[in-house]
Amino acid sequence: MDELSFENRLDIQQINDTIDRIKSEIGQVVVGQEKSIELLLTAILANGHILLEGVPGVAKTLTAKLIAKTIDVGFSRIQFTPDLMPSDVMGTNVFNPKTTEFEFRQGPIFSNIILIDEINRAPAKTQSALFEVMEERTITIDGHAYQLEAPFMVIATQNPVEHEGTYQLPEAQLDRFTFKLLIEYPSAEHEVEILNRHQQNINLHQMIAQVNKVIDASRLNELRKLVSSITIEHKLLEFITAIVQQTRTHGGLILGASPRASIAILNTSKALAALRGRDFVIPEDIIEVALPALRHRISLSAEKEMDGTSADDIIDSIIKSTEIPR
Repeated sequence: MDELSFENRLDIQQINDTIDRIKSEIGQVVVGQEKSIELLLTAILANGHILLEGVPGVAKTLTAKLIAKTIDVGFSRIQFTPDLMPSDVMGTNVFNPKTTEFEFRQGPIFSNIILIDEINRAPAKTQSALFEVMEERTITIDGHAYQLEAPFMVIATQNPVEHEGTYQLPEAQLDRFTFKLLIEYPSAEHEVEILNRHQQNINLHQMIAQVNKVIDASRLNELRKLVSSITIEHKLLEFITAIVQQTRTHGGLILGASPRASIAILNTSKALAALRGRDFVIPEDIIEVALPALRHRISLSAEKEMDGTSADDIIDSIIKSTEIPR
Protein backbone atom coordinates (compact mmCIF):
# COMPACT_ATOMS: atom_id res chain seq x y z
CA MET A 1 0.00 0.00 0.00
CA ASP A 2 1.38 3.39 -1.01
CA GLU A 3 2.04 5.92 1.72
CA LEU A 4 -0.72 8.49 2.01
CA SER A 5 0.06 12.18 2.07
CA PHE A 6 -1.52 13.84 5.06
CA GLU A 7 -0.98 16.44 7.73
CA ASN A 8 -1.42 15.38 11.34
CA ARG A 9 -3.78 17.41 13.48
CA LEU A 10 -2.20 16.03 16.66
CA ASP A 11 1.45 16.05 17.68
CA ILE A 12 2.05 12.36 17.02
CA GLN A 13 5.81 12.79 16.72
CA GLN A 14 6.26 12.78 20.49
CA ILE A 15 4.72 9.29 20.63
CA ASN A 16 7.00 8.08 17.83
CA ASP A 17 10.09 9.49 19.52
CA THR A 18 9.22 7.95 22.89
CA ILE A 19 8.40 4.51 21.49
CA ASP A 20 11.56 4.50 19.35
CA ARG A 21 13.64 5.22 22.45
CA ILE A 22 11.95 2.40 24.38
CA LYS A 23 12.52 -0.01 21.47
CA SER A 24 16.16 1.04 21.32
CA GLU A 25 16.68 0.38 25.02
CA ILE A 26 15.02 -3.05 24.85
CA GLY A 27 16.89 -3.88 21.64
CA GLN A 28 20.17 -3.69 23.56
CA VAL A 29 19.21 -6.93 25.30
CA VAL A 30 16.44 -8.74 23.39
CA VAL A 31 17.33 -10.06 19.93
CA GLY A 32 14.42 -10.18 17.49
CA GLN A 33 10.84 -10.07 18.83
CA GLU A 34 10.37 -6.63 17.23
CA LYS A 35 6.77 -7.36 16.28
CA SER A 36 5.84 -8.63 19.75
CA ILE A 37 7.51 -5.63 21.40
CA GLU A 38 5.60 -3.23 19.15
CA LEU A 39 2.29 -4.89 20.03
CA LEU A 40 3.23 -4.87 23.72
CA LEU A 41 3.80 -1.12 23.56
CA THR A 42 0.57 -0.71 21.58
CA ALA A 43 -1.40 -2.38 24.38
CA ILE A 44 0.37 -0.30 27.03
CA LEU A 45 -0.51 2.94 25.21
CA ALA A 46 -4.11 1.68 25.08
CA ASN A 47 -4.11 1.19 28.87
CA GLY A 48 -4.41 -2.57 28.54
CA HIS A 49 -3.15 -5.78 30.11
CA ILE A 50 -1.07 -8.30 28.16
CA LEU A 51 -0.84 -12.10 28.23
CA LEU A 52 2.41 -13.51 26.81
CA GLU A 53 2.36 -17.15 25.77
CA GLY A 54 5.40 -19.11 24.66
CA VAL A 55 7.64 -22.03 25.47
CA PRO A 56 10.37 -21.55 28.09
CA GLY A 57 13.48 -19.71 27.02
CA VAL A 58 12.04 -17.29 24.43
CA ALA A 59 12.51 -14.17 26.62
CA LYS A 60 8.89 -13.65 27.72
CA THR A 61 9.78 -12.63 31.28
CA LEU A 62 12.89 -10.76 30.16
CA THR A 63 10.94 -8.65 27.67
CA ALA A 64 8.30 -7.80 30.28
CA LYS A 65 10.98 -6.81 32.81
CA LEU A 66 12.75 -4.60 30.28
CA ILE A 67 9.57 -2.77 29.31
CA ALA A 68 8.91 -2.13 32.99
CA LYS A 69 12.48 -0.87 33.36
CA THR A 70 12.04 1.73 30.60
CA ILE A 71 8.97 3.15 32.35
CA ASP A 72 9.91 4.88 35.59
CA VAL A 73 7.06 3.55 37.73
CA GLY A 74 6.60 0.96 40.45
CA PHE A 75 7.32 -2.60 39.41
CA SER A 76 6.34 -5.85 41.10
CA ARG A 77 6.96 -9.45 40.07
CA ILE A 78 4.74 -12.27 41.34
CA GLN A 79 5.58 -15.92 40.74
CA PHE A 80 2.30 -17.82 40.59
CA THR A 81 2.40 -21.29 42.16
CA PRO A 82 -0.27 -23.89 43.04
CA ASP A 83 -0.14 -22.96 46.75
CA LEU A 84 -0.44 -19.20 46.20
CA MET A 85 -3.39 -17.66 48.04
CA PRO A 86 -5.32 -14.49 47.10
CA SER A 87 -4.00 -12.76 50.22
CA ASP A 88 -0.43 -13.42 49.02
CA VAL A 89 -1.23 -11.26 46.00
CA MET A 90 -3.67 -8.66 47.33
CA GLY A 91 -2.57 -8.28 50.93
CA THR A 92 -4.30 -8.92 54.23
CA ASN A 93 -5.30 -7.34 57.53
CA VAL A 94 -2.80 -8.05 60.31
CA PHE A 95 -3.39 -7.46 64.02
CA ASN A 96 -1.05 -4.89 65.55
CA PRO A 97 -0.67 -5.60 69.29
CA LYS A 98 0.70 -2.08 69.92
CA THR A 99 -2.40 -0.35 68.66
CA THR A 100 -4.74 -3.31 69.32
CA GLU A 101 -6.14 -2.76 65.85
CA PHE A 102 -5.97 -4.52 62.51
CA GLU A 103 -3.76 -2.90 59.88
CA PHE A 104 -3.82 -3.60 56.17
CA ARG A 105 -0.57 -4.82 54.68
CA GLN A 106 -0.47 -4.32 50.95
CA GLY A 107 0.39 -7.23 48.70
CA PRO A 108 2.65 -7.07 45.64
CA ILE A 109 -0.31 -6.18 43.41
CA PHE A 110 -0.08 -2.63 44.82
CA SER A 111 2.28 -1.30 42.19
CA ASN A 112 2.13 0.07 38.63
CA ILE A 113 3.48 -2.65 36.37
CA ILE A 114 2.79 -6.17 37.63
CA LEU A 115 4.69 -9.05 36.06
CA ILE A 116 2.90 -12.32 36.80
CA ASP A 117 5.10 -15.28 35.92
CA GLU A 118 3.31 -18.49 34.89
CA ILE A 119 -0.16 -17.20 35.67
CA ASN A 120 -1.72 -20.57 34.83
CA ARG A 121 0.07 -22.28 37.74
CA ALA A 122 -2.19 -20.73 40.38
CA PRO A 123 -5.64 -22.23 41.12
CA ALA A 124 -8.89 -20.58 40.08
CA LYS A 125 -9.40 -19.04 43.53
CA THR A 126 -6.21 -16.99 43.20
CA GLN A 127 -6.73 -16.19 39.53
CA SER A 128 -10.26 -14.91 40.20
CA ALA A 129 -8.86 -12.47 42.75
CA LEU A 130 -7.48 -10.54 39.78
CA PHE A 131 -10.91 -9.91 38.21
CA GLU A 132 -11.71 -6.69 40.03
CA VAL A 133 -8.26 -5.15 40.00
CA MET A 134 -7.70 -5.79 36.27
CA GLU A 135 -11.06 -4.33 35.29
CA GLU A 136 -11.59 -1.51 37.78
CA ARG A 137 -8.07 -0.87 39.11
CA THR A 138 -9.62 -1.27 42.56
CA ILE A 139 -9.16 -3.87 45.29
CA THR A 140 -11.88 -4.56 47.87
CA ILE A 141 -10.76 -6.31 51.07
CA ASP A 142 -13.02 -6.76 54.09
CA GLY A 143 -15.45 -4.19 52.70
CA HIS A 144 -12.81 -1.51 52.15
CA ALA A 145 -11.97 -0.40 48.59
CA TYR A 146 -8.40 0.53 47.71
CA GLN A 147 -7.86 2.52 44.51
CA LEU A 148 -4.61 1.77 42.66
CA GLU A 149 -2.56 4.59 41.20
CA ALA A 150 -2.34 5.02 37.44
CA PRO A 151 -0.77 3.61 35.43
CA PHE A 152 -1.66 0.05 36.40
CA MET A 153 -1.09 -2.86 34.03
CA VAL A 154 -0.64 -6.60 34.29
CA ILE A 155 1.84 -8.42 32.06
CA ALA A 156 1.36 -12.15 32.55
CA THR A 157 3.24 -15.11 31.06
CA GLN A 158 2.20 -18.70 30.54
CA ASN A 159 3.66 -21.86 29.01
CA PRO A 160 1.36 -23.49 26.42
CA VAL A 161 3.13 -26.87 26.50
CA GLU A 162 3.49 -27.81 30.17
CA HIS A 163 0.10 -28.88 31.58
CA GLU A 164 1.10 -30.71 34.77
CA GLY A 165 0.42 -28.47 37.75
CA THR A 166 -1.35 -25.83 35.67
CA TYR A 167 -4.91 -24.51 35.65
CA GLN A 168 -6.84 -23.19 32.69
CA LEU A 169 -7.54 -19.46 32.98
CA PRO A 170 -11.26 -18.65 33.36
CA GLU A 171 -12.87 -16.98 30.34
CA ALA A 172 -13.75 -13.97 32.49
CA GLN A 173 -10.09 -13.43 33.29
CA LEU A 174 -8.90 -14.00 29.72
CA ASP A 175 -11.40 -11.37 28.59
CA ARG A 176 -9.66 -8.80 30.76
CA PHE A 177 -6.40 -9.12 28.81
CA THR A 178 -6.30 -6.65 25.94
CA PHE A 179 -3.85 -8.77 23.92
CA LYS A 180 -2.65 -12.32 23.94
CA LEU A 181 0.73 -12.39 22.22
CA LEU A 182 2.42 -15.58 21.06
CA ILE A 183 6.19 -15.38 21.54
CA GLU A 184 7.79 -17.53 18.88
CA TYR A 185 11.21 -19.16 18.62
CA PRO A 186 13.89 -16.82 17.23
CA SER A 187 14.84 -17.07 13.58
CA ALA A 188 18.12 -18.77 12.66
CA GLU A 189 19.73 -15.36 12.10
CA HIS A 190 18.62 -14.06 15.49
CA GLU A 191 19.68 -17.25 17.25
CA VAL A 192 23.18 -16.91 15.77
CA GLU A 193 23.28 -13.37 17.18
CA ILE A 194 22.27 -14.71 20.62
CA LEU A 195 25.07 -17.27 20.45
CA ASN A 196 27.54 -14.60 19.34
CA ARG A 197 26.75 -12.55 22.41
CA HIS A 198 27.36 -15.55 24.66
CA GLN A 199 30.52 -16.41 22.76
CA GLN A 200 31.81 -12.88 23.40
CA ASN A 201 31.00 -13.31 27.12
CA ILE A 202 28.55 -10.42 27.10
CA ASN A 203 26.99 -10.46 30.56
CA LEU A 204 23.19 -10.42 30.38
CA HIS A 205 22.76 -8.90 33.85
CA GLN A 206 25.12 -6.06 32.98
CA MET A 207 23.18 -5.41 29.78
CA ILE A 208 19.91 -5.26 31.72
CA ALA A 209 21.47 -2.87 34.23
CA GLN A 210 22.41 -0.52 31.37
CA VAL A 211 18.81 -0.20 30.15
CA ASN A 212 17.65 3.35 30.94
CA LYS A 213 14.33 4.81 31.99
CA VAL A 214 12.60 6.59 29.11
CA ILE A 215 9.32 7.94 30.53
CA ASP A 216 7.62 8.34 33.89
CA ALA A 217 4.02 7.84 34.98
CA SER A 218 2.81 11.34 34.17
CA ARG A 219 4.39 11.22 30.72
CA LEU A 220 2.82 7.84 29.98
CA ASN A 221 -0.59 9.15 31.03
CA GLU A 222 -0.12 12.14 28.70
CA LEU A 223 0.66 9.85 25.77
CA ARG A 224 -2.39 7.74 26.56
CA LYS A 225 -4.61 10.83 26.47
CA LEU A 226 -3.10 11.76 23.12
CA VAL A 227 -3.80 8.26 21.78
CA SER A 228 -7.43 8.46 22.91
CA SER A 229 -7.82 11.57 20.72
CA ILE A 230 -6.89 9.68 17.54
CA THR A 231 -9.65 9.96 14.92
CA ILE A 232 -11.60 6.89 13.79
CA GLU A 233 -14.42 7.13 11.25
CA HIS A 234 -17.86 5.66 11.88
CA LYS A 235 -17.50 3.16 9.05
CA LEU A 236 -14.45 1.73 10.83
CA LEU A 237 -16.49 1.31 14.01
CA GLU A 238 -18.91 -0.71 11.89
CA PHE A 239 -15.96 -2.72 10.54
CA ILE A 240 -14.86 -3.61 14.09
CA THR A 241 -18.42 -4.54 15.01
CA ALA A 242 -18.82 -6.75 11.93
CA ILE A 243 -15.67 -8.72 12.79
CA VAL A 244 -16.63 -9.26 16.44
CA GLN A 245 -20.26 -10.08 15.61
CA GLN A 246 -19.12 -12.88 13.29
CA THR A 247 -17.28 -14.59 16.15
CA ARG A 248 -20.67 -15.01 17.86
CA THR A 249 -22.35 -16.67 14.88
CA HIS A 250 -19.46 -18.70 13.43
CA GLY A 251 -20.25 -22.40 13.22
CA GLY A 252 -16.80 -23.42 14.38
CA LEU A 253 -16.99 -21.49 17.65
CA ILE A 254 -18.91 -22.24 20.84
CA LEU A 255 -17.97 -18.90 22.42
CA GLY A 256 -17.63 -15.58 20.63
CA ALA A 257 -15.95 -12.36 21.68
CA SER A 258 -17.60 -9.91 24.07
CA PRO A 259 -18.11 -6.14 23.62
CA ARG A 260 -14.93 -5.77 25.68
CA ALA A 261 -13.12 -7.23 22.65
CA SER A 262 -14.60 -4.54 20.40
CA ILE A 263 -13.37 -1.85 22.79
CA ALA A 264 -9.92 -3.46 22.88
CA ILE A 265 -9.71 -3.40 19.07
CA LEU A 266 -10.86 0.22 19.02
CA ASN A 267 -8.32 1.41 21.60
CA THR A 268 -5.36 -0.57 20.27
CA SER A 269 -6.03 0.40 16.65
CA LYS A 270 -5.77 4.02 17.77
CA ALA A 271 -2.49 3.30 19.57
CA LEU A 272 -1.07 1.46 16.56
CA ALA A 273 -2.04 4.33 14.27
CA ALA A 274 -0.11 6.69 16.53
CA LEU A 275 2.91 4.37 16.50
CA ARG A 276 2.76 4.44 12.70
CA GLY A 277 2.80 8.24 12.66
CA ARG A 278 -0.88 8.93 11.99
CA ASP A 279 -3.58 10.70 13.98
CA PHE A 280 -6.32 8.64 12.34
CA VAL A 281 -7.09 4.93 12.08
CA ILE A 282 -7.10 3.01 8.79
CA PRO A 283 -8.55 -0.49 8.21
CA GLU A 284 -5.07 -2.05 8.25
CA ASP A 285 -4.62 -0.96 11.87
CA ILE A 286 -7.81 -2.78 12.85
CA ILE A 287 -6.83 -5.91 10.91
CA GLU A 288 -3.42 -6.00 12.60
CA VAL A 289 -4.71 -5.73 16.17
CA ALA A 290 -7.77 -7.96 15.71
CA LEU A 291 -5.83 -11.22 15.93
CA PRO A 292 -4.07 -10.61 19.29
CA ALA A 293 -7.24 -8.98 20.65
CA LEU A 294 -9.51 -11.92 19.77
CA ARG A 295 -7.51 -15.16 19.89
CA HIS A 296 -7.97 -15.65 23.65
CA ARG A 297 -11.60 -14.55 23.72
CA ILE A 298 -13.08 -17.29 21.53
CA SER A 299 -13.56 -21.03 22.10
CA LEU A 300 -13.44 -23.59 19.31
CA SER A 301 -15.98 -26.34 18.85
CA ALA A 302 -14.83 -29.91 19.49
CA GLU A 303 -14.90 -30.66 15.77
CA LYS A 304 -12.58 -27.77 14.94
CA GLU A 305 -10.17 -28.73 17.72
CA MET A 306 -10.07 -32.31 16.46
CA ASP A 307 -9.29 -31.33 12.87
CA GLY A 308 -6.40 -29.10 14.00
CA THR A 309 -8.00 -25.73 13.33
CA SER A 310 -6.64 -22.93 15.51
CA ALA A 311 -8.30 -19.80 16.86
CA ASP A 312 -6.00 -17.75 14.63
CA ASP A 313 -7.22 -19.67 11.56
CA ILE A 314 -10.84 -18.83 12.28
CA ILE A 315 -10.15 -15.17 13.09
CA ASP A 316 -8.14 -14.86 9.89
CA SER A 317 -11.03 -16.33 7.86
CA ILE A 318 -13.50 -13.96 9.54
CA ILE A 319 -11.37 -10.92 8.73
CA LYS A 320 -10.93 -12.00 5.11
CA SER A 321 -14.68 -12.51 4.70
CA THR A 322 -15.50 -9.05 6.09
CA GLU A 323 -15.72 -6.23 3.59
CA ILE A 324 -13.00 -3.65 4.20
CA PRO A 325 -14.37 -0.10 4.18
CA ARG A 326 -12.60 2.43 1.99
